[in-house]
Amino acid sequence: MEEEIEKIDEIDKNINKSKKKFKIFGISLWRIIAYFIIYSVIGYIIETLYAIITEGKLESRQNFLYGPFCSIYGVGAIIMIVSLQYFKKNNYTLFFGGFLIGSITEYAISFLGEEIFHVIWWDYSTMPLNINGRICVFFSLFWGLLSIYLLSYVNPKIDKFIAWIEKKIKMRRLKVITVLLSIFLIINFFVTSFALEMFYIRMIHNNNIQVESKKKIDEKYNAIYSNETLKDIIQTLFDDRKMITTFPNLKTIDKYGNILYFDSYLPDIQPYYYKFDASWKRKLVSMFKSEFSEENIENIGNIVNIKQ
Repeated sequence: MEEEIEKIDEIDKNINKSKKKFKIFGISLWRIIAYFIIYSVIGYIIETLYAIITEGKLESRQNFLYGPFCSIYGVGAIIMIVSLQYFKKNNYTLFFGGFLIGSITEYAISFLGEEIFHVIWWDYSTMPLNINGRICVFFSLFWGLLSIYLLSYVNPKIDKFIAWIEKKIKMRRLKVITVLLSIFLIINFFVTSFALEMFYIRMIHNNNIQVESKKKIDEKYNAIYSNETLKDIIQTLFDDRKMITTFPNLKTIDKYGNILYFDSYLPDIQPYYYKFDASWKRKLVSMFKSEFSEENIENIGNIVNIKQ
């Protein structure tokens, strides 16, 4: 009898411990961090492939100075997954939730990018029905469709992947790895913020770019670069080549409303790792055509018949 009472007490303790665990809309904090890391890496891969396909360039698409992380995807995925939990009734509510929350998130990230990093991540000002060039109806509709795909198909597979990892690695060790990665990303964020600000100040001052806050930026430049120690650190760790190859699409807006790409002021620096030959798309198409020619398809059919 006493043993049974002890077992019941132990169960009660475990239940109370699980209740005390901090959760956001039913999702544990460590899982949210895991989502951020996984989706940031996935975003980096997607953006890299997109650049290769559309521009024929192998270039950096990371948001942090170090590591293959496209944090916009990580942040966006977390916000969508967490906030859409109450929109999961059906695809219509998911679409509406994704349209609304995706638009708000995209606008906020764009705004913070300009305010904190002083750079423009994207610009929709030439697209119809846009708000300050930060969001537009076309991509808002995309967010609605993406939310359905994300919640119904992608995230369940990510949950299965996390469950598989949990089986392979002890939970305590897994949480330690997650915490260490989180610390690395936090430090990475602040280092990136500092590096981008130094680069922005340096580019505006050295190239006499007429932005709204030009006077303040010149004062900051003189204050920072008059310190020889700080100047040596910046020029060693965050020189122009490092910044342009890591963030090849950085741009700003001058006081006349012109969008200016920083790489245009540094023509001697190649803003990508590798540029494919102009004929690479034709070669790719011809390769697929040869692979799926009638003769090859017939041969594949014969092999299948033999195996059967």
